[in-house]
Amino acid sequence: MIEVSHLTRRYGSFVAVDDVSFQIGQGEVVGLLGHNGAGKTTIMKMLTGYIEPSAGEIKVDGIDPQVDPVSVQARMGYLPESLPIYPELTVADYLTHTAVLRGVDPKINVAEALHATQMADKAFDQIDTLSRGYKQRLGVAQAILHKPQFLILDEPSNGLDPNQIRHMRTLIRQLSEIATVILSTHIMQEVNAVCDRTLIVRSGKLVVDEKLSDLQAATGAVLKTDAGANVSSVLADIPAVQAAVGQSQGTWQLTIDGDVEAIIARVAETLVSEGLPIYNLAPEMRDLEAVFADVNQAADEAEEEAQDAA
Repeated sequence: MIEVSHLTRRYGSFVAVDDVSFQIGQGEVVGLLGHNGAGKTTIMKMLTGYIEPSAGEIKVDGIDPQVDPVSVQARMGYLPESLPIYPELTVADYLTHTAVLRGVDPKINVAEALHATQMADKAFDQIDTLSRGYKQRLGVAQAILHKPQFLILDEPSNGLDPNQIRHMRTLIRQLSEIATVILSTHIMQEVNAVCDRTLIVRSGKLVVDEKLSDLQAATGAVLKTDAGANVSSVLADIPAVQAAVGQSQGTWQLTIDGDVEAIIARVAETLVSEGLPIYNLAPEMRDLEAVFADVNQAADEAEEEAQDAA
């Protein structure tokens, strides 16, 4: 387990990470989400022991990275945003060098890492001849050489084309079967594709810590019918539903307060009992982009109110 308590990092008067607390259990796949400059990379560097916090505490399997960094780093694999590689080396030579530094058997661990990242056919290629996608895979390969319990990936899809992104997502899903994964990104689709929980950071503060399923839970529904204005009058008898005309003709946006599935069933029964046609009636899931936009809007409004009060 990773336990973070009141974590803060300052650079002079600038606060990059501001009193952040969270826990990540074994086997979770967590997306660390936020705009560029939100503090994601700083949090990751503190988790790995690369930089020390100004205040607060980190425990990785009960070990403080500042007290025993070697033990913590032995449990962690890390793909930094800018991978330090040696372009003149071959893939195999680079991974062999990394395996020696990690204190693992190069003959066994390099072969397994190449297989896991589907890079066996590139083993004897010089690194500077690799595409951006294969260099990112190489970064993942070096991160998993020692079979870590925790895998930290900082912007793993940065600069990749759509095909390379798809391969990277597949690789992350496979790795999540054997390790706890923390994935930092500012791309919503990445979190949607591979994560089951998200931490949203804004201006160094943790503003959301929720399961993805809870964040995206339906709070409304879409109704398609040609019943016209009759819909409003019929649904007015269901207090938990507010109906509004959608953007296209015959479409209604239903805002629901309560158990969405149960209330949708009641809406269907009510419309049918009144003899009104239903062409489609389904829950409307919130996408992560909408959640992220709502979070930032709420934070902006809170900041404006604080400034006005001051």
